[in-house]
Amino acid sequence: MSDVKKVVLAYSGGLDTSVIIPWLKENYSNCEVIAMCADLGQGDEVEPVREKALKSGASKVYIEDVTKEFVEDYIWPVLKAGSVYEGKYLLGTSFARPIIAKKLVEIAEKEGADAIAHGATGKGNDQVRFELTVKALAPHLKVIAPWRLWDIRSREDAIDYAEKHNVPVPVTKKRPYSMDRNIWHLSHEGSDLEDPWNEPKADVYMVTKTPEQAPDVAAYVEIGFEKGIPVAINGEKLGAVELLTKLNELGAENGVGITDIVENRLVGMKSRGVYETPGGTILFYAHRELEYLTLDRATMHYKEQIAVRYGELVYDGMWFAPLKEALDAFVDATQQTVTGTVRLKLYKGNIMSAGAKSPYSLFHEGFVTFGRDEVYNQKDAEGFINLFGLPLKIRALMQKEAKK
Repeated sequence: MSDVKKVVLAYSGGLDTSVIIPWLKENYSNCEVIAMCADLGQGDEVEPVREKALKSGASKVYIEDVTKEFVEDYIWPVLKAGSVYEGKYLLGTSFARPIIAKKLVEIAEKEGADAIAHGATGKGNDQVRFELTVKALAPHLKVIAPWRLWDIRSREDAIDYAEKHNVPVPVTKKRPYSMDRNIWHLSHEGSDLEDPWNEPKADVYMVTKTPEQAPDVAAYVEIGFEKGIPVAINGEKLGAVELLTKLNELGAENGVGITDIVENRLVGMKSRGVYETPGGTILFYAHRELEYLTLDRATMHYKEQIAVRYGELVYDGMWFAPLKEALDAFVDATQQTVTGTVRLKLYKGNIMSAGAKSPYSLFHEGFVTFGRDEVYNQKDAEGFINLFGLPLKIRALMQKEAKK
C-alpha cells in the first residue's frame, strides 16, 4: 500500500471518517491525509470539524461551503423532475454525494493527490455514488474504501478503535444511529430501526416535531415558482438557501416531513430509514400542485414515467451519466410554464391544497363549468366516443363471429 502518498478524504467528523484518518496513516506508510468537509447546510456540525481532523492526524483541512450550489444545482433539478425514490424517499443523501465527490476531485487535483477516500460501507449505496462520480470526473484517481479493507466489522468495533486511538466521536453505544444531515434532510438508520416492526422512538427526531407535538392551529403558506424553481414565500422573493431554510422551519414546527421507509438499496438488500425532510416535503407537494394546473395531460403523464427513472439514476449515483443529462433537458423543457403560486395548509404533519394560480394555467372555466356555456358543444362527444371506442367495437364483433 506504499504507492499512495497523498489522500483526500471525504470527512464529516462522524464515527466512520474519524477513525479513517489514523487507519490510513497506519496502513499506507504514513501517507499524507487531507480532510475535506463539504458544508451542505448541516449547521453546527461543521464548526468543530477542522480542529478534530487535525488532532486525528490530517495534515490539512478544507471546509467547502457549497450549500448554495447544492440547493440550486442538485436539489432544484430533482424537484423539477418530481423524482421520489420508491414513492417515499426524497433523495436527500443521494444527491449530496455527487457534489461531495466533485469537490474531492477538485481538491485532489489541486493538491496533486494520488487517491481519494470515503467512509461509506461495503453494504450501502454511498460507496457507489462517490466512486461513480470519481470515475466520471477523474478516472485516473485511486479510490480507497476502508470499510471494504479493514478488520472493523461493526459500528461498535469502530467506536472501540476510536477510543483506542484517542479519537473523539459523536456516537456512543447508547445512541448508535447512523445519521446524515444537510439542508434538505436528516436521515436515521441502524440500532432499533433495523427491525421494521419497531416504531421509531420519540427521541429519534432531531429536526421535526411529531404530529402530536405540532400546534393545534393550521398554518398557511404561499410558495411562488418560476419555471419550476421556488423563488418566493408569501410574496417575498428569497434566495435558494434562505427559502429552503424558512420552509424547513415552518414544516418542522408543523410536524411535516417525517418519512419511514424500507427501501431497496442498489446493492441488493433492503434497509430501513427514517427521514426528516420538512421543507422538501412542502416543496414537492407545492411543485406538483402547480404542474397539475399548467401541464397538459400527455406531458404530465409521460413526465411521471420519467420521474421514476430519473429518481433511480440519482439514487444509483449516476448523476453525471449521459441519460441523466438527457432527462434534465426534457425536464427543463416541461418546466417553461410551471410558473405561479401555490397556497398550502399545514396541520399536524399533513399538507393540504388551499389554492393555486398561474398565468399559464390550462384550467379554463368556460369549458369545464357545470353551468351554461357557449364554447363547448356536448353533442361533439358522441363522435369522439365512437372513434375512440372503435377498436373495442371491432374486437367485440370479431369475438362474436368467432363463436359461431
